[in-house]
Order: sequence, then structure tokens, then C-alpha cells
Amino acid sequence: MAAMIMALAARPALAVVEIDINKANVEPLPIAITDFQSTDDLGAKVSSVVEADLKRSGLFAPVNRGAFIEKITNPDQTPRFPDWTAINAQALVTGRVVQEADGRLRAEYRLWDTFANQQLSGEQFFTRPENWRRVAHIIADAIYERLTGEKGYFDSRVVFVSETGPKNNRQKQLAIMDQDGANARMLTSGNDIVLTPRFSPNRQEITYMSFEGGQPRVYLLQLETGQRELVGNFPGMTFSPRFSPDGQRVIMSLQEGGNANIYAMDLRSRATTRLTDTAAIDTSPSYSPDSQQIVFESDRGGRQQLYKMNADGSNQQRISFGDGSYSTPVWSPRGDLIAFTKQSGGKFSIGVMRPDGSGERILTTGFHNEGPTWAPNGRVLMFFRQPAGAGGPQIYSIDLTGYNEQRVETPGYASDPAWSPLLE
Repeated sequence: MAAMIMALAARPALAVVEIDINKANVEPLPIAITDFQSTDDLGAKVSSVVEADLKRSGLFAPVNRGAFIEKITNPDQTPRFPDWTAINAQALVTGRVVQEADGRLRAEYRLWDTFANQQLSGEQFFTRPENWRRVAHIIADAIYERLTGEKGYFDSRVVFVSETGPKNNRQKQLAIMDQDGANARMLTSGNDIVLTPRFSPNRQEITYMSFEGGQPRVYLLQLETGQRELVGNFPGMTFSPRFSPDGQRVIMSLQEGGNANIYAMDLRSRATTRLTDTAAIDTSPSYSPDSQQIVFESDRGGRQQLYKMNADGSNQQRISFGDGSYSTPVWSPRGDLIAFTKQSGGKFSIGVMRPDGSGERILTTGFHNEGPTWAPNGRVLMFFRQPAGAGGPQIYSIDLTGYNEQRVETPGYASDPAWSPLLE
């Protein structure tokens, strides 16, 4: 989106309103989000998306608009703060959406601290009218960052596997959507089974596995152009591709005979480097954000467990030691945690642990949970859940407290989500 960002004059302020998101259980902040002023319904649509983003984070409790005392007609004017503190709105958001003479959309917001009687922030954005939802997500990110001190994650997308048809004959297509489930569209035809899509960290590009021609192969897909290319024509099966943090390499598992080992490929030279060499199945590798280490799963000890190693394959060591088996590890973009799937007692759990294996915490448990993926700010996870019975998989999100689990609406069944970085 070609969006020019300009900051409105905002008085410097020591924030009275703030959220400590490092607590184990955060009390949501009451926030009033007014309909943005506009000559049509677009202002209300923008503010509704902002409100939905903030509410879904679990950190904000939007005040019911029926309780509002003051009706905001001019967002440039200082609001009547007592009218907002009377309904316990600790923060207030006002704004407007205007169609410019050149056809562009101008969206602006102001964030107010109602108890300190001051403006905390304000910005305006220019973009094409069709990008109004992205502007709403960017505004929500700005509010989130101002009140929590950390980057938001709303202006991002999720690629996933869309599943349709009967359980014994599912059609699987690559699909992409906004992080809130809006704007879903298919990326592949569904003629071939596709698995494990993963985003590049710095380009609008994904890597995925396709059973085209009956043989699993790893492909790169440019999202903007639809151009696709084969990563490499390996003699065996390739699995679980994932980008390095700089986007210059793809790491994957290559099966040879009855075992599978981990390889890294330089995307410029297409040279491959073998990183593990065992008679076991080593798969699902994921780089640390500084590219110095790799976490992966292996059954070299008899059952699936998590291991880590240096990026050159040295110093391989086991890090999971709980009951059950562990799989699908993925390093947080913050570097502080590794998310995983754990199977124990006939149930599947999504959990996190520190990179040394300590501090294991289970966030959610169900019949079949799998495939965690991190939000760009490392505070929220998505995963998919396959319910018992005849239903199909669905995508859910949960934050690191484990208290804010929500289903993400998709057009049909959906599995294997992968979260993008924040969009540019």
C-alpha cells in the first residue's frame, strides 16, 4: 500500500494510561472508540475494524457506544473529558476519514488520555480508497504501541492451507487472508496437495511444499506477481521449508531412504549444506531471529523431541524432556521463546519453552492442536485444531497468557497457518 504517513501535532505527555503486558493476567483497558467522522459510512467501518483489532488482542475492553455521553462531531476539538471518565473510559479514540480531491483517502485519528486530560498521539494517513482496512489496522497498531510500549501485529497477513471436500478426499489450496480473517483469497488451483506454507521475513514471498506430479517439491511463490519457481529438484522428498531471518536461505528436511536430514539452501547460488547426518527423522527446522541457532524435531532418541544446534549444524543438543512427544517447533521473533506442539495422553497441546528447554508452559490442549505460528510482535500465536468427529480443521489464536483463545474465521476448513511480518 502506498501510504504516506504524517504525524499530527501531539502534545508530549507522560502517559498515565498504559498497559503492563508482562503480567501473567492482564486486566483489559477500558477504551472508547468513536465513529470516525466522514460523509459516508466509511468512517464507521474504519473505527469498527480498529475496535475489533484492539478487542481481539485481549488487552482492551471497548466501551459500549450506547453509553457515550458526548457525541464527537469535530475530532480536532478537545473532548469533554468528564463525560468519558464518567463511563470509565480510560482512553478515547477519535478520528475522521475524508476523500481528497485527487481521489486519495485521508484517515486520521487522535488518542486521548481521559484522566490526564491530554492527547497521547495522533497521525494521518493517505492511501487509495480500497486500502481502508489496512489503514484501520495501522491505526490499531499505533494505538496498541502507544499504550503497551510494544509493536502491534494487526497490519499483517496469514497464509494457510484451505481445505474443502469430504474428509477422505480433501482438496487443499494455498490461501491468504488478513490476520483478522478478512480478504481471504486462494493462491493455488487445488489440483495438487499443498502443505507447510511459510512467509519470507522481508519480501512478499512464501515457500511451500506441493505434491505436483505425485512427488513433494519445495516452491517459492511471489505473492504480488503470482510467479512461482522450484527451489530445487532433489532426488528424495523435501519437507517443512522455512526461510532464514534474512530471507536469503531456505532450510528444509530432505528424505533419503528411511531417514531425513536437515539442509540449508542459499537462494542466490542454490548451493545446499547438510546440517544433520543421522539415521533418524530430523525435520521442522526453524532459525532463531539472529540466525545463529536452529531448533528442530528428531526421533533419534526413540520418539519426537526438540533439539537445537548452531546454524552450521554443530553442537546438537536435546532441549525437551517432558512427558510425551514434541513437534513443529518455531522460534519467537523476539528470540525469548520456542513454540511447539506436544502430544501426551492422547491429547495435543500448544506450548512454549525457553530456548534452553526450561520454563515449559502449555497454553491450550485439545483433541488435535498443531502447527503454532507467531505474530510479528511475539505476543500471540495462531495454530489449527482438528475437532473429533466428521468436522475439519479450523484456525485459532491465543496469547501468551493462555487466556485469550479465539477462532479465526475462514471461508472453509483451514490448517497450517503462517503469520507474515508487519507489512511495509
